[in-house]
Amino acid sequence: MVFEEISAEGTFRLGKNLGRLLKGGEIITLNGDLGTGKTEFTKGIAAGLDIDDYIVSPTFTILNEYEGRLKLNHFDVYRVYDPMEIKSIGFDEYIFGDGVSVIEWSDLIEDIIPDNIIDVRLYKDLSKGLDYRKIIIEDKKNKLNLKELL
Repeated sequence: MVFEEISAEGTFRLGKNLGRLLKGGEIITLNGDLGTGKTEFTKGIAAGLDIDDYIVSPTFTILNEYEGRLKLNHFDVYRVYDPMEIKSIGFDEYIFGDGVSVIEWSDLIEDIIPDNIIDVRLYKDLSKGLDYRKIIIEDKKNKLNLKELL
């Protein structure tokens, strides 16, 4: 499903609406160029999971964990050069647990990402404004009603 947002607040709101639909065990992959709103979208997911913590991208730590209605495992694999590096921190235990896992830059480790994901692609189009984002969300086997995100 394709969404068009014209502000960071809209990207946040879309993530929050998704977070409210989650039941646990979902894996959300986020991909897009630098500055497309991956972390802002994740902040929204966290808000939808009733997480009050300040959300930052774990660029240098690879993983941040947050507690809310469901546990949020927030991965940023931008600096991972070998998928086995992420496996060594117990990646499978996190993503196959009861919480929600969000993986920024998941294309970099696509060989170890399972099929049953919610794939989110974020794109900028500067001709439509600095804050314009096209966000494509594809639910691969989780059976969420994405129309509820509107």
